[in-house]
Amino acid sequence: MRCGKMAAPPPPAAGAAGSWGGVRRRCQRLLYWVPVLFISSILCWSYYAYVTQLCLRECRRGGGGARDAVVCLVAYHIFFMLFVWSYWKTIFTLPMNPSKEFHLSYSDKESLEREPRGESQQEVLRRAAKDLPIYTRTMSGAIRYCDRCHLVKPDRCHHCSVCDKCILKMDHHCPWVNNCVGFSNYKFFLLFLAYSLLYCLFIAATDLQYFIKFWTNGLPDTQAKFHIMFLFFAAAMFSVSLSSLFGYHCWLVSKNKSTLEVFRAPIFRHRTDKNGFSLGFSKNLRQVFGDEKKYWLLPVFSSLGDGCSFPTCLVNQDPEQASTPGGLNSSSKNENHLFPAKPLRDSQSHLLTDTPSWSETAAKAEKGKVGMSNPALTMENET
Repeated sequence: MRCGKMAAPPPPAAGAAGSWGGVRRRCQRLLYWVPVLFISSILCWSYYAYVTQLCLRECRRGGGGARDAVVCLVAYHIFFMLFVWSYWKTIFTLPMNPSKEFHLSYSDKESLEREPRGESQQEVLRRAAKDLPIYTRTMSGAIRYCDRCHLVKPDRCHHCSVCDKCILKMDHHCPWVNNCVGFSNYKFFLLFLAYSLLYCLFIAATDLQYFIKFWTNGLPDTQAKFHIMFLFFAAAMFSVSLSSLFGYHCWLVSKNKSTLEVFRAPIFRHRTDKNGFSLGFSKNLRQVFGDEKKYWLLPVFSSLGDGCSFPTCLVNQDPEQASTPGGLNSSSKNENHLFPAKPLRDSQSHLLTDTPSWSETAAKAEKGKVGMSNPALTMENET
């Protein structure tokens, strides 16, 4: 019998590898929903435990009877609806991405890929960014450029590795909502924290007397007593964690910062300034909640601006700027909030209407200097 060589197995088809990659990505997307399903299941159980076991059974046995049960149920459902509404909006509000003007043209992208790093790439980015309202830079002083999205990053914009997109005013990617928290849904996220905290505090406060009765054997030996015990434990535990998180984000709003900017302060053209976007408590609050106070407590979008440009409190942030408005020098920067050299969006400009505007001559001088060669405009990829 002749022994022949065993034929090598054929390599896997490219289509099979691609289909396996698609299945893996879909599985990852499903896993990302696990924290949301966990929170939703806790919420459904708490609704059953509070409404059915506590209010409809135990409250009616107390001294107040049905009256106490009705009052608790009305207040509970108000907090419950606001909690669910804000949580829903935080999850399903799509993060905003930079507009088309920040994307490089096809010819510019070809130039960046073809040319080595050097003056040619600097010129491409100078040409792309000279009319854009961007004032922040990388740690090396380069223009913030995303090589995955092929765009010049607006101020406060960052690339999310989970979403694989650049997100405007990105704060963080939250697994509990399976979404990026940024410009489009930061108000919803803040209200979600506030209403979930109020929801837990209300449950803990109204459940406390029955929790005490549980330990003093004042409750009848029924199924409800175990729901009452675990309901108080869960509400108290979540109240502690939510209070610290909510307090932290309230501090961020008061300083007009994002979580990413706390860990790495924004770098402007002249220097690093951790409070560069802070305009004072009142204006910082309006940046997130808007001008109309009737919408502040509702999960409807009312934030100011477009997410691409933001007013700053900096004067002479560009060292090449010709002059400060009205003859002001650098020592007055802590006393006045003035516009940067490039124009802001109209929706943001009114935040600084109580300050002097740039003089016409200074604006013309700046316009003439925008396209000049500047080593600080070197491209640097940043995520």
